Order: sequence, then structure tokens, then C-alpha cells
Amino acid sequence: MSEASVLTGKRPVTARSRIAHWAAALLAGVTCFVVSVLVPDRTLSVALISAGAVFTFSGALLGLWRLPARRRAASANVTLEALLADDPAPCLLCTSDFALHFANDAARRNFAADASLPGLLRGRLAHPAALLQRLGEEVARSGRASEDVIVGDGALRVTGRDAGDGLTLWRVEDFSAPPTGEAGVPTLAVGRKGAVLAMNTAARALLGRRVRALSELIPGDAVKDGAIHDIPVATGTARYEFRSISAGPGRSEIALLPAPDTGAVSDILLETLPIALLKVAADGAILAANREARALLELDGIDGVRLGMLFEGLGRPIADWLSDAAEGRGLNRPEFLRLSRAREETFLQVALTRGGGLDLIAVMTDATELKTLEAQFVQSQKMQAIGQLAGGIAHDFNNLLTAISGHCDLLLLRHTRGDQDYDDLVQINQNANRAAALVGQLLAFSRKQPMKAELLDLRETLSDLTHLLNRLVGAQITLELRHEPALPAIRGDRRQLEQVMMNLVVNARDAMPEGGRILVETERLTLSAPLRRDRAMVEPGDYVVVKVTDTGTGIPPDQVRKVFEPFYTTKRSGEGTGLGLSTVYGIIKQTGGFIFLDSEVGKGTTFKLIFPAQSATARRDAAPAAIPARKIRDAADAAEGVVLIVEDEAPVRAFAARGLRLKGLTVIEADSGEAALDILSDPGLSVDLIVSDMIMPGLDGPTWVRQAREDRPETGVIFVSGYAADSLGDSAGDVGNATFLQKPFSLNQLAQAVHDRLRDEDGAMADDQAPVRSGR
Repeated sequence: MSEASVLTGKRPVTARSRIAHWAAALLAGVTCFVVSVLVPDRTLSVALISAGAVFTFSGALLGLWRLPARRRAASANVTLEALLADDPAPCLLCTSDFALHFANDAARRNFAADASLPGLLRGRLAHPAALLQRLGEEVARSGRASEDVIVGDGALRVTGRDAGDGLTLWRVEDFSAPPTGEAGVPTLAVGRKGAVLAMNTAARALLGRRVRALSELIPGDAVKDGAIHDIPVATGTARYEFRSISAGPGRSEIALLPAPDTGAVSDILLETLPIALLKVAADGAILAANREARALLELDGIDGVRLGMLFEGLGRPIADWLSDAAEGRGLNRPEFLRLSRAREETFLQVALTRGGGLDLIAVMTDATELKTLEAQFVQSQKMQAIGQLAGGIAHDFNNLLTAISGHCDLLLLRHTRGDQDYDDLVQINQNANRAAALVGQLLAFSRKQPMKAELLDLRETLSDLTHLLNRLVGAQITLELRHEPALPAIRGDRRQLEQVMMNLVVNARDAMPEGGRILVETERLTLSAPLRRDRAMVEPGDYVVVKVTDTGTGIPPDQVRKVFEPFYTTKRSGEGTGLGLSTVYGIIKQTGGFIFLDSEVGKGTTFKLIFPAQSATARRDAAPAAIPARKIRDAADAAEGVVLIVEDEAPVRAFAARGLRLKGLTVIEADSGEAALDILSDPGLSVDLIVSDMIMPGLDGPTWVRQAREDRPETGVIFVSGYAADSLGDSAGDVGNATFLQKPFSLNQLAQAVHDRLRDEDGAMADDQAPVRSGR
């Protein structure tokens, strides 16, 4: 057949034989039959006849099997050729060496007759062989390849696909200027830094203006070959593919080709994807929702459903959000939205992307857990900030209460019980003590409350408290205590633990206005594996558990996680401060324990306190729980010595200095650490004891005392603070020969502490001098 027969649409006769295999088998069978006749040996003759029969039968079967395959291949080729016949673009079927097998009508009209694809393209391209070789290798690897080639004022797009049976389908799309004189493919000549040097007529018509820089069309001053961008055109916004080819040093030609139309996202594809997806119109109407989206949004159908009916919390109208996305702004940027129709609070992360045409695809992810963690983190930060605020307020209040109660003590020294003002002064003193107890609650919440840790037997502690608890609950409520035998000891502050139990029992009482039962149980708990609950982890070991259970109204689930927040209360206005459970939480955490809450509306509430158990060895090695207190001297007792008082709060300093002078001591005052160092710089000044506040502007107490100790290493120190001693960390841990006095303190407590330190100093000096005296 001639070379031109391909471009006339006729099928050529190929040289490849379809009968090679079965013909060889038949030839082998015939040969065996012939040789069997010539061989005199009967046994060998029978063997050759059998072999010939096998070869002949195999060849026949092979031929019959190949016949349907040939027919199927021929039918497939005929069907493919029929589909390509009316394609407006030139389409050609070629072998792997680019020999033509079929050409459609468009190819015959646009190309001259030739026996190979490179020969057909040579009239349009200078070097088509290299292009086709590159594309052919890509087709062999991935089954498809495509490349755009700039040609004068236009471009050719050459696409190859594997067509099977050793053939490749080549499709050539021509984007050049049509013969009618239209403008052709929009093309830009671009120089260095994205400067547009020239525009052809098609580009000017498309964009509707002269563009000076590439940044007017796309972000930045460089373009990636094959990138697709939404660009402003004369009629609005359109999507174009940027094809770039080098035109010399620092210069390139960029053709703007219509972006391939991927078509609308198939509803079938949406349904099968394992991601929640919605297809949304630009006006917010939901066009399709896949299985995952319907389950997430709890939708039975989408008729009449709009996006604004499902979500809230965007911060601006959802219609504006959709309008911006339809115009290409804010695509693929996730937004956190609240699902308005959910039975429980649900947050979704929603991102919009294009779905074909003007439709949008909403990609949704359940972000409820993420938002919950975020809220918990914000809450922990808020709790920490409130704790720091409460600790600072408590510190300042302790300074004020020290001055109030101290000056009240000074007034009481000049009044006896029968005086007219004596009772008023006692009332002031008592209310100052009540204020100190309230400050203790703030310190407990901020975990800066002074803690006097000792080994406690919970059975004894709760038994001693039973009488008071019974008075608190009243006659309508039954209080029951149950203890496990051989309960280990715990380490804690007895007074604080009593405060915890009273707060829990009072809350239980208030939850049972019609009466009920409060059960207080103690038991031993041994954990062999970590216990994880409520974002807390209890390490393996031995623990003592205290459970307080009531039969009250219970706490709703949405309020359970808030009950430990400061100033939050479920009681009516005026019945609670909201500090009770937050104080309990602070005390339990300060002792190294855990507190958990279980509650069911209508059935009651259980608070579970978990304390680390103390071993028998720790109990034997522990210091005595109580130290016998010395008798506090009254104002008539006198003492000798020089005391330096360093306190930045003037009322506290005035009270302490005046009180100690009444005790017979010589007092020197300083309002800062710097002033104290200046006073002690006099080598002729003898100071027996230093009383210093720990927290002061400038140099704090431990810092200036360390500097003073360089010249006066034996001088004793009493540190005072509105914070607890252990809350100050290691700031004063290396200051030896120092004790601590908690604010607020009374005159007698201050005098007792000073007298004890001075007496200890005198005793130490006497012990140091004893060997010297005995040696004389």
C-alpha cells in the first residue's frame, strides 16, 4: 500500500504474521508423521506418531485461541478509529517507531502525506523528532504525555496516549491564529524582573490594557512553566495556563492558553471520597453532599439547605465569604465554624476550593477536639493568671493586716479589760484574724498558702472533725463515716485538710435541700499502672482515697468542668463566693494529691480525693508532728540587743519597730535593701539580729542579706513575707542561720521570734567561748 493510503483513511496491510506460533507447531507435527514412516524401529515409530499428534493438536488449539484475540483487537481498533474520525483536532495512531497506522479527517486536511509522524509535523516545527522522542518515552513510562510548543504567534499542543496493541494515539491541537484574521494565542514578551516588553494583539484584546509588569497578572515577578492562574481580563477574571519558552538571555515568551477544563466534580466521586465534602453554589445553596458530609452534618436531604443555615461564628456574613471564594479570593484557607444544628457543641474546619465553573467545594474536618484543647489551654492560662493575681493580692493584704493587727496590739497594751475602748479593739483584732483566714483561701487557690506538713492518720483526723461536721449538716441530713482498717498515713496540713472536708460537706448539704445522706469513706488504693483521667495522670504506687458522696441534685455535665474555677458557683446569688472548691483544688494539689468529680443529675455527686500513702519507714523517720510552744512573753518582759528592721511597707515597719522598742530592744530601721547595706557599711555598728522582708523593690531580702553576710557572717536573720516560705522557692535556701515568720503576725509573735533568735545567738556564743574559758 502507498504512503498516501494512510492519510486517505484506508487500513494498511502489515507485514507482521499472526500465525507464526501455530504454524510452527503444525510443521513439527507433520515432520514427526513423515519420519515415523521411514524409521524401521516399531517402538520409535509409535513414539514419533504420538509426538506428531501432540504438536498437531497444540497448533490447532493455538490457532483457534488466537482467532478471537485477532478479531477483538481488530474490533477495538475499528471502534477507536470511528471515535477519532470526527474529532476537530488532528489525531493519528502510530507505532512505537512513529509509523502511521491511522489518521482522521482533520489530520488529512492539515498535514501533507507522509509515512511517519515527524514528517507530518516538520511543516509546523523545526525539529519535531526530538519533541516526539521525549514525549514517546514519557508515554512508555506513564501512559500519557503532553507539551505545548510556541510557534510564531501561536502554539501547538502535542499530546500522546497509550492506545494498546503497540499503538500510540497522538493528538495535535493548534492554537495559532486562524486564517480568518483573528488575533491568535495571547503572547507576552517578558524581560528581567518580570517586565513585560511586548504584547501581541491577542494579549491586548484578552487583557483589555497594556500590562507593564508580570506582577499585574500573578503574584511575584516570575512564572512557573505550566502554572495555572486566575488573571484579570477585560471581561472579569479567567483561568489561564502560562506556557514559557526561552527567547534569549533574560528574555522569555509566555503564551496564555485556556486552562484545561477539568469539568465539574462528579457527584459519584464526591460520594466515594472518605472526606466530608459539599458542593456549594456561589449563592450558598448546597448542590451535593457526600456520605461523610451528611453524617457529620446530620442531614437527611439537601433540598432547600443553604450553607448559612448550617454554620455560624465566621465573624462576617457567610454570603461575603462565598462571594470572595467565587472570585478566587481566600481559597483553601480554613475557617473554624460552629455547627448550628448539632445537639452538642461541634466545631468544623471548613476550606473552600473551586469545583468547576462557578461552583465551590467545601472541605470539612471535625475540629471539636482541637477547639476543646484550645479552650482548655486558654482556661489553664486564665487559671494561672488568676492564681498569680490572687497570690499578689494576698501578699498585699497580709501587709495591710500585719499593720492593722500590729497597731491594734499596741493599743491593747495601753488598755485593760475594763476600759471603754477595750471591746472595740478586740473586735478589730478578731475581724483582722477573719480577714487573714480569707487571705489564706486566696493563697490556697494560688497554691502559696503556708503549709505545715505532718504525718496524719485520716481516721483520727476525720473522727475529731465529726462533731463539727454534724453541726454543719443539720438534723435533716445523715452523715456517715466508713474507714478501711490498717489505713496508711498521709502527709499534709491538718488545718488545711479540715478546711477541705468542711467545704465538701457544706457543698453536699446545700445540694440536698430536702435532706439526704452524706457518706465519707476512706480506702487504700494500689495502682500497678498509671491512671489517666481528666488530663491528669496518677503514677503507680500506694494511695489513700477519701470519697465524699451525697444523694443530692447532681451537677449538669456542662458545669462539671467549671466547678473548680474561681468565683464560679451553681448556688443562687448571695449564697456562695465561688472560692470553696477552687480552694479545695489548690490545697489538694499543694499536698501532691488529686481530686476527681463524678456526678449524675438527680442521683448525686461524689468527690474523690487521692493522697500519696506514706510508708512505715517515713513515719518512723519523720519529725515530731508538733513542737511544744514556749510561753509567749508579755510586754513587761525586757531584752537587750540591736535589731535592724528592713521593710518597704512603712506601716508594717513602724509597728514592728515600735513594738520591739517597747520590749527593750534597740531598733534601727531601713526601707530597702540598699539602705540596709549602707547602714551596715559602718564597721563600728554592732547588729545582733536582722528582720527583713523577702519581697522588696530593688534588692530583695535574700540578695542583700547575702551581701551583708560577707562582712557579718554570724548575724542571725528573720525573714518575713506575705507569701509562704516554700512558695519562694530556692531564693533563700542558701542563706544559713535564718528563720521565717509568716505575715500577718501579732506583736507577741514577732517579739517571741526575736527573743528566741537572740537567745539562740547568746547560747551559741557561750558554747563557742566555753573552751576558751576552761583553758585559762
